[in-house]
Amino acid sequence: MVLRFLFFLGLVLMLSLQTGMAGDKAPVLIGLDAEMGLAHSNSGQSIEKGIRTAIAEINQAGGVLNGRPLQLLIKDNRSMPARGIKNIREFASIPDLVAVFGGRFSPAVIEELPVVKDTRTLFLAPWSAADGIVDNGMVPNYVFRLSLRDGLAMPAMLEYAKKIKARKVGLMLTNTAWGRSNLAAAERYFAKGAGPSLAATVWFNWQDTSLIDKYEAVVKAGAEAIILVANDDEGAVLVREVAVLPPERRLPILSHWGVTGGDFVAQTGPALQAVNFTVIQTFSLFHVAPDKIADVLKTTEKLFGIHRVEDIQAPVGFAHAYDLTHILARAIDAAGTTNRSKVREALEKVENYPGLVKTFRQPFTAERHEALGPEDLLMARYRADGVLVPIDMDKR
Repeated sequence: MVLRFLFFLGLVLMLSLQTGMAGDKAPVLIGLDAEMGLAHSNSGQSIEKGIRTAIAEINQAGGVLNGRPLQLLIKDNRSMPARGIKNIREFASIPDLVAVFGGRFSPAVIEELPVVKDTRTLFLAPWSAADGIVDNGMVPNYVFRLSLRDGLAMPAMLEYAKKIKARKVGLMLTNTAWGRSNLAAAERYFAKGAGPSLAATVWFNWQDTSLIDKYEAVVKAGAEAIILVANDDEGAVLVREVAVLPPERRLPILSHWGVTGGDFVAQTGPALQAVNFTVIQTFSLFHVAPDKIADVLKTTEKLFGIHRVEDIQAPVGFAHAYDLTHILARAIDAAGTTNRSKVREALEKVENYPGLVKTFRQPFTAERHEALGPEDLLMARYRADGVLVPIDMDKR
């Protein structure tokens, strides 16, 4: 009888310990709603790798909330707003899911914003650049961005056009909310009269198979450089078509960064080196301190077999997502809970985070949900090996 009692008592104690351990180690969930299954695209995968790299580091250091591991859940929106809306609603219903990361495409994110507002889902933007994503009228605002915004990108590209002595520019814009956001930013710039003037604006659609007529229209209007707002598919179409023109008819193309989120280099082939093509970025992994990037690469090698900066595709997506995940983890610990409203408030108070993109004194405040500013931007160029490098490192 005594033995049976002791056995029963031991079993109860063991089960109690296991239950306690499971409770202590219940994961804190993060969602990713991105274009994971979109042909030619690697932006969603880049964001995923950045999140997973940060999660591995955070969990190795003890997780959040006294030992709870972070865990990533992924839903594929294929860049379709209807899928994204469904994904946000599903994520919002999951207990202990603290925040959702978005993907590359601004039009999808903009359509998701009413659901973000209705469900009070904490939404983190590591790529999408349309101004209206953060300037959304929400009170309180549940959207935080560590990324480029069009209101910064367009003036920076136009200033670079001035630097290369282009007196008139042609705007070639995708016919989406992202394109319209860039047009609004350009109009604000032109109204100041401090740089190149506008020769013409032309619009194109996703999956257009030729853009040469639109290119010729802005050339005829007197453009001396092209400002391109496109994703990789349409950007590659334009580069291939411009590359076969006589050299004197190949205008410099200054591109927004949508082209970097897909298989742009493979789609352009040798044509890319025949065109003066630069692209805006927020930073370069080649500018990261050697000891910092070495530590990150140790983790990426374990997780993905990536041990060189050159092998990180769509680097802005990777680094922005990496930094946002670390900032989020700090906010969760500061909030002391997975409650999204409390974590939202804590995100506005995180301080002194030494990130990949830069050292952030205070990434966000109650008045500012944009982590980056005009001082963080640079222009980059693709080397012959397809690696994107800052123009100050380009040897051509």
